[in-house]
Amino acid sequence: MADYYQLLGVSRSAGGEEIKKAYRKLALQHHPDRNEGSKEAEERFKEVTEAYEVLRDPDKRHIYDQYGEQGLKRGAGGAGGFGGFDFSDAIEVFMRDFGGFGGFGDIFGQRGGRRGPGARPRGETIKVKLELDLGEVAHGVTRKIDLRLLETCDRCHGTGAEGGREPEPCSMCGGTGEERVVQRSILGQLVSVQPCRTCRGEGRVIRDPCSRCHGEGRVRGESQAEVEVPPGVTSENYITLRGRGNAGPRGGPRGDVVVLLEVKADPRFVRDGANLVHELPVTFAQAALGAELRIPTVDGSAEVSIPAGIQSGVLLRLRGQGLPELDGGGTGDLLVRVLVWTPETLTKEQEEILSRLREVEDPAPDRIRSGSGQGFWSRVKEAFSR
Repeated sequence: MADYYQLLGVSRSAGGEEIKKAYRKLALQHHPDRNEGSKEAEERFKEVTEAYEVLRDPDKRHIYDQYGEQGLKRGAGGAGGFGGFDFSDAIEVFMRDFGGFGGFGDIFGQRGGRRGPGARPRGETIKVKLELDLGEVAHGVTRKIDLRLLETCDRCHGTGAEGGREPEPCSMCGGTGEERVVQRSILGQLVSVQPCRTCRGEGRVIRDPCSRCHGEGRVRGESQAEVEVPPGVTSENYITLRGRGNAGPRGGPRGDVVVLLEVKADPRFVRDGANLVHELPVTFAQAALGAELRIPTVDGSAEVSIPAGIQSGVLLRLRGQGLPELDGGGTGDLLVRVLVWTPETLTKEQEEILSRLREVEDPAPDRIRSGSGQGFWSRVKEAFSR
C-alpha cells in the first residue's frame, strides 16, 4: 500500500505550499509527454497525482492520516471515489492546478488547461443526502437513491444537432477552439490566446440545434443509483459515485454523484466515534443494594450489573457493544452512565421508610471520589483508555 507522503517526498507535517511544490516537480518529471508515452511514467504520474489530490484537501488528508488509503476506499473519503482514480483524472487534476502557469501548456500541447479541440465539457457533479440510523451504521447497508439528472438526449443522441448529425468545425477558429486577440498597449502589441467566442472553445458549432434539447445534447430525467455504505461511517463521511452524475453537454463525459451521509441522532445514545454512551437512571435502593438491569443496545438489549454502593455518574463499560471502526480495526464499547434518581414526590409509606433510614444511615462524606474534579467527557475518555 502506497504512502502518499513518501510518494511526494514530503514529511507528514508538510504544509499546503510544500505539497503543491513537490507535486509540481514530480508531475513534470513523470508526465508521459516528457517520457515518450512511457507506461511506467504514466503510472508514476497517476500515483503522485492521487497522493497530491488527497493531501491537498484537509478533509481527505485528515481521513488518510487516521485510516490510511483503505479508509478513503471504504467510504471515509469517498468509497468508490479514489478506488477508481485513473490517468484521465490525473490529467484533469494537473491541468486544473497548473495548466495556465509556467508554460506547462506549451510543454504538453495545451494552454490554460483547455480540453483540446473537439473535447466535450464534463457534466456537473451533483450532491445528494442519505440519512442513516445507527443500525445501518453498525452493519453497513446498500441503499437506492433517487436522482434527478441531465441525461443524454434520445432525439439527437447527445450531439445537440437535429437528427443526430455531427456538429461542424467552427469557421471562426478553424476547429482549434482558440482565437488570438491583439491588444495595443504602451509596450506595443500584446497577443493572447483565449477560447474561441463563437464555439466557446469546443472547436465545433451546431447549425441546426435539436428541437428537444435546443442544442444542449441533454435533457432532464430521473434515475436510481445503488450506494454501498460500509459499517462505521459518520456524518462527516461522503461517498463518491464516479461517472454517475449529469451527462456532459453535447456528448461530454458524465460528472459524479457525491452522497453526503447524515447519521440520525438516536435518543438512547451519545456517540463518540465508535463508542456509545447511554444514561441509566437507578433508584436509591438499586444504587445502594445493587441490581441487574437491562439496557438498550444498537441491535436489542443487554444485561448490566449495578454493583452495590455505586455513585451517581459512575461509568460501566460493556465491551464490543458499540459501533464498528470504519477501517475494520474492531468494535467500540458501550458506556453506561449511572444516574441516581431522586424522587420529587413520595407516598406516606415511602416518606416513613426514608425517615427511619435517615435516623440510622451514615452521614455523607465531605467529598465523593468518583467523578470529582473531572468533567463527564474526561471520565468517558479515561474509561475508554482502560
